Amino acid sequence: MTKLSVNINKFGTLRNSRGGNRPDVLKAAIDAQRFGADGVTVHPRPDERHIRYNDVRDIRKIITTEFNIEGNCREQSFIDLVLEVKPQQVTLVPDTLGQITSDHGWDTYTHKDYLTKMVKLFKDAGIRTSIFVNPMIDMIEGAAQTGTDRIELYTEGYARLFAAGKREQAIENYLDAATRAKELGLGINAGHDLDLENLNYLISTIPWIDEVSIGHALICDALYLGYENVIQLYKRELVVE
Repeated sequence: MTKLSVNINKFGTLRNSRGGNRPDVLKAAIDAQRFGADGVTVHPRPDERHIRYNDVRDIRKIITTEFNIEGNCREQSFIDLVLEVKPQQVTLVPDTLGQITSDHGWDTYTHKDYLTKMVKLFKDAGIRTSIFVNPMIDMIEGAAQTGTDRIELYTEGYARLFAAGKREQAIENYLDAATRAKELGLGINAGHDLDLENLNYLISTIPWIDEVSIGHALICDALYLGYENVIQLYKRELVVE
């Protein structure tokens, strides 16, 4: 069954907008796992506009489920943090400085030598690696050549077409990419703009996805439906009939 990792960045965004410690990011991590999430995801950025580096250190001390840290491995501060904290998984994302949210995957051929170096660095530290990629066969094949354990499919394109009522068109490239990744022995994660409307179709079509990372939509739903309830609702969408 596909695992659910809850991205808690938005708790940090809300806290930082007012100052103080409300909402408590550490409690958000504890509650995510208490309410049934299989993991917690954070994406620290250099400006610390949501998750702060010390949040990451504090969460590592209390996490009992899987801990996934996303970020740009071109930032030395990010590399140092991951090697210090040693999460179960690091997801390498090609963000630019000040980027609002991740909006593209790595060009795994152009950056193959660099990514190979980074993958080895983290794997040698005992950390599973995942590379954020667009659903393109050549990018999947390039990722495999770096020695990465997994790829994470950037699912914004899927979500956009799904919302427009084009389900078959939405899933086509993702199914092809996931099939090729499976053939190459890569684990598969997915994330970005996944929600209660589009999640089950993705998982029913590609049931060998190992993990989805969901933050923005899940937290928005929680405002109306409650954090515990929403985590259970998302978990139900990961059940393939």
